[in-house]
Amino acid sequence: MKKLVVLTGAGMSAESGLRTFREMGGLWEEHDVYEVASPAGWHKDRSLVLRFYNERRKQLLKTLPNKGHLGLVELEKEYEVWIVTQNVDDLHERAGSGRILHLHGELRKSRSTIDPKLVYDIEGWKLEEGDLCEKGSQLRPHVVWFGEAVPAIKEAARIVSFADIFVIIGTSMNVYPAAGLISYVPGTTPIYVIDPNMVSVAGHSGIQHIQKSAGEGVQLLRKEISHE
Repeated sequence: MKKLVVLTGAGMSAESGLRTFREMGGLWEEHDVYEVASPAGWHKDRSLVLRFYNERRKQLLKTLPNKGHLGLVELEKEYEVWIVTQNVDDLHERAGSGRILHLHGELRKSRSTIDPKLVYDIEGWKLEEGDLCEKGSQLRPHVVWFGEAVPAIKEAARIVSFADIFVIIGTSMNVYPAAGLISYVPGTTPIYVIDPNMVSVAGHSGIQHIQKSAGEGVQLLRKEISHE
């Protein structure tokens, strides 16, 4: 069975109604996103950061996977589908996809501030001051913030390197290190981009663009790759 590797970004979940930082205009309640999504912001105002992610989590719990998420699940009948996502939501999981790597963490999880290996599921949507790990330290969102390393990038590169077909959905390919994953795609592997806007992918020619939203684009992709 051929390996279909999919890199998804914010546009994948936008169809479900999840707002992106870009749609927020870089602001949340008049706070710059760096104030609520960076180590500096965490040290400056921990309660503000916790409230921001609580609101994101509350919104996520009311959100459902869209046709794009469900379409990728359908592709598992014909391909070994691997999803590398920049999204911190759990919509791929709830849709039923089986192989998912989260590059930037997971919104519905928390982790210790003194031992990053201690990761916990969050019941409901609240993570509050005084919620501690088993070693007694405050729990923080299990999300990669601006300025932090992306620990999963090596595993992502390994997954991309064995792609028989590579698909990019809903990402501008401007955010690194995720954008650099394109360099690990084998030279003979066909590449498809699903996005309503034209996405520039440096260093690669012959890329096939499907200028549609995630839901419609995945359905068209299935027809396109039926001969691959």
